[in-house]
Amino acid sequence: MAGGKETPRQKMIGMMYLVLTALLALQVNSAILLKFKFLDDSLFGINEKVDKANAGTVKGIQAQVVKNRNTPADVAVLKQSEEIRTRTQQMVSYLRDVREKLMTATENKGKNEFKNMSAEDKVAITMLGGSKNGAAYAMKDELNKYATYIKQFVPNAALLALDAKEDPMVTDPEQRSKNFAELNFENTPVVAALAVLSQKEAEVLKYESDALAAQSAKVGGNIIVFDKVGAFASAESNTVAAGTKYKAELFLTASASGLNPSMTLNGSPLRVGPDGKGLVEFTARPGSFDASGNAKAQWTGSIRFKQNGRDTTFKVTVPYTVTKPVMQIQSASVQALYFKCGNKLSVQVPALGAQYKPSFGASGASVIQGSKLGDVTLVPNSREVTLNVSSGGNAIGSQTFQVRPIPKPDIQCWVGGRPANEKQGTPVTAVRNMILKAVPDAGFATFLPDDARYRVTRYEVTLVRGKRPAMPPMTFNGPDANLTSVVNAGREGDRLYIEVKEVKRMNFQDQMEDVKVSKQFNIPLL
Repeated sequence: MAGGKETPRQKMIGMMYLVLTALLALQVNSAILLKFKFLDDSLFGINEKVDKANAGTVKGIQAQVVKNRNTPADVAVLKQSEEIRTRTQQMVSYLRDVREKLMTATENKGKNEFKNMSAEDKVAITMLGGSKNGAAYAMKDELNKYATYIKQFVPNAALLALDAKEDPMVTDPEQRSKNFAELNFENTPVVAALAVLSQKEAEVLKYESDALAAQSAKVGGNIIVFDKVGAFASAESNTVAAGTKYKAELFLTASASGLNPSMTLNGSPLRVGPDGKGLVEFTARPGSFDASGNAKAQWTGSIRFKQNGRDTTFKVTVPYTVTKPVMQIQSASVQALYFKCGNKLSVQVPALGAQYKPSFGASGASVIQGSKLGDVTLVPNSREVTLNVSSGGNAIGSQTFQVRPIPKPDIQCWVGGRPANEKQGTPVTAVRNMILKAVPDAGFATFLPDDARYRVTRYEVTLVRGKRPAMPPMTFNGPDANLTSVVNAGREGDRLYIEVKEVKRMNFQDQMEDVKVSKQFNIPLL
């Protein structure tokens, strides 16, 4: 049965149901059979009155709809109410048909003409049947279908036909295993079975009453009482510069605690708090910013509530200004980036605070997102790079960088732990251990040390005497060379001719790439 407050009539029906349940558990004698008949007569009479009252409720809804000038929403409510009435009458008619079948099966003619008030066997045949094909099983389905239909108007409406294990009023362990049909019609006199049908009819009519009451409230006139009054101030801006005027409006506000309005923001539903206030919150979208970095925008709100039985809607349009966020970009060299190098940047937008959730894109470079908020690495592949910054899917701004070529390294020849002297010459014994160093540009190495790692990977050394090689050229795959053979064969006046064949650079991702460098050394031997 549905919860909520009950009328005295509904309470009396509930009491009768309790009495009926108790009587069914007793051994039946003629006096008890007579009480069952009185109970059935009482319920039947009450049901007739409730049926008339429900018909009056529908007429009242119809009158209110006319009063409200037949708005489409109210007409729809009236149509639903009439449908509820039709479904209920069909259900009541169904129950009374079952009642007639029982009367006929037990050879009882009418309300006050009972030939046999017991006839338990014939009740069982009619209501239980064999293999669960009796009228009670179909009746259970019909009752619960009706309850499911009513639930859309009365959300707390429970099923009307329950098996014993589902019915909280059945506490006898011996009865808990019975289904709905067995619980209500097994070993049951006909007058008790009729009382059960009347009681189910009463529950159906109560559900109808509850549903129609809910429908009536949808079209009824509500008196709005503004019982909350307070002060409110609206400022042109919460930020004001020293020496300028602060402007605001101060006024009274009033609200009704029981109004329950619905609100929208730009046409979308808005959550309304228990205080009747809607929380407006959205992400400001970038627009067409002017020279000062400002863009005009607006949002539209609506508040809808019932007034005199009709929907009333108020709308408001609120202008606001979107300020272009200022990006702060920090790096070793902001003015220009280095070609095919890992240029690390830190992009911050202080105005966004904790809402800053950056994502990056670029033209003219590949992008590597950093592990820290706002960190990004750009690897240029063209002469100009444009970095695009967004936050939470909203574009913040862009920055264009020029791209510098990678400066060539300086190739140096060291012998005996010091640079070789190409003008004055080097003692022949000093060239036993030679190393060629690829030294990066100082500025480049300062800005991008991970990209300024060079190595001479191949070069040729030839001992020259006069105009001819004194021995075959020697090739070294790496910066270090052991020239013991040159020391043993070399003479004063000879020279070493060194030609760099290959230099490589290791980038920030530890990948090797060729560097185009042409370098030769002529070192006189002393």
